[in-house]
Amino acid sequence: MAGGVTASRPEGLHVTALTAYPVKSLAGVPLEEAVVEPQGLRGDRRWAVVDPHGTKVTAREEHALLGLCAEPLDGGGVRLGGPGAGSLDVVPPRGADPVPVRFSGQDHALPAGADADAWLTARVGRPLRLVWQDDDLHRPIRPDMGGADGDRNSLSDAAPLHVTTESSLARLNDWLLETAADRGEEPRDPLGHDRFRPNVVVSGCEPFAEDAWSSVRIGEVPFRTTMVCDRCVMTTVDRVELRTGKEPIRTLARHRKWDGATWFGIRLTPELPLAEGAVLRVGDPVVAT
Repeated sequence: MAGGVTASRPEGLHVTALTAYPVKSLAGVPLEEAVVEPQGLRGDRRWAVVDPHGTKVTAREEHALLGLCAEPLDGGGVRLGGPGAGSLDVVPPRGADPVPVRFSGQDHALPAGADADAWLTARVGRPLRLVWQDDDLHRPIRPDMGGADGDRNSLSDAAPLHVTTESSLARLNDWLLETAADRGEEPRDPLGHDRFRPNVVVSGCEPFAEDAWSSVRIGEVPFRTTMVCDRCVMTTVDRVELRTGKEPIRTLARHRKWDGATWFGIRLTPELPLAEGAVLRVGDPVVAT
């Protein structure tokens, strides 16, 4: 093309987006590259929100959390923010005394402190605490969710890395249009991957080919599939209005329901030991078997 250069596009399976979620249930942060650690992308879901008793609080119950964000800072800290909320920088509380929490496979975490707790409490409207998973904690992946000896997890629900594909989302959006037409409803705007909160989005495969992947190499980093991802009510929360609807669970239940759950995307864990300097980048080739 005269006057410019046409950028080449990757062929075959490749990464089209990377996202980290520094605080569980808060909005994600798009990345061009991310260091891989045994418990997932560096800085991903190492922070979480709990109530005064240590029970985790997520956007399933408190949709307002999805309207807040946490920008990663050097050293593992986060900058909390949101529309009209101001901002607050929080550093990892490495010297703090542990507090009890109720996460599967993890019974303690380190408290961020009174300032972070007050910030969250004011934005959500109920007493909340921010906690951090310390560097040395080895939270396992449950065996019934594909875990094996030595696997480590962040504070994510079931595995360190969540992957969705462009083709599967496109097929789901086609199904959503069919559902609306069958019910005489106005067609809705297509859903984005943000409804499913993946760490990695992959392009170049057939719809739902990922269901059958047992191992995945992204760039130079090998992963093992732990399970296909079961979907919860969080996917039904509109990311702008923060209100619950019926989709996509209603349509997934028509096409992707088995074992009493609906399914979309896959969960991965890194193959250990990781090579030094393990990094994922947008555009990386993906090899799946």
